[in-house]
Amino acid sequence: MTDSNRITLYYSPQSRATGTRVLLEELGAPYDLHVLNMKAGEQRRPAYLAVNPLGKVPAIRHGEALVTEQVAITIYLADLFPQAGLTPALNDPLRGPYLRWIAYYGASFEPALIDKFMQREPAPITQSPYADYDTMLGALEAQLSKGPYLLGERMTAADVLWGVAFKWTMMFGIVPKKDVFVRYAERMTARPAFQRINAADDEMAAQHAAVADG
Repeated sequence: MTDSNRITLYYSPQSRATGTRVLLEELGAPYDLHVLNMKAGEQRRPAYLAVNPLGKVPAIRHGEALVTEQVAITIYLADLFPQAGLTPALNDPLRGPYLRWIAYYGASFEPALIDKFMQREPAPITQSPYADYDTMLGALEAQLSKGPYLLGERMTAADVLWGVAFKWTMMFGIVPKKDVFVRYAERMTARPAFQRINAADDEMAAQHAAVADG
């Protein structure tokens, strides 16, 4: 890999950025971490708000390109390192379904989860971006039941995104522990890349908590 491919990942442990770091590991991509201590509020300081005005991670910098939004980052990185085989090519029949399920994460899954977590009354089904929670989750269950991955036998970057998401959302009880979800999350989080980053996150999170408490 050349330095022109090197990625800077704006990062905080045990956050949405964890999935992006796992993806970078799966891709074999060269990257550097720009770590933010969210427990100390560093993501709300002017230096980082100049990177992402929303004060959210992940964000990546690749040369002159600055990319925010987890969905965009997933697509961008997998396309940047096609040799890893985690993204269907433009002329691959799986390209459309691949993009569909990545977009589904940001457009339907996360809005539904936040409404449920906050115990908010959902919008009428005709106005809701995700129809309703049960319909949104049912579509995922039906797709994953074809398994073992979202696109059947082929693992893609979409599975890294979703595997980490299911791990955390089931842990916090936002998504029910249905067998198909549990098996899928276990399959993805048993991979060496996740295991490495999960261990590193535990150590980094403890350091951040100590700094914030000190």
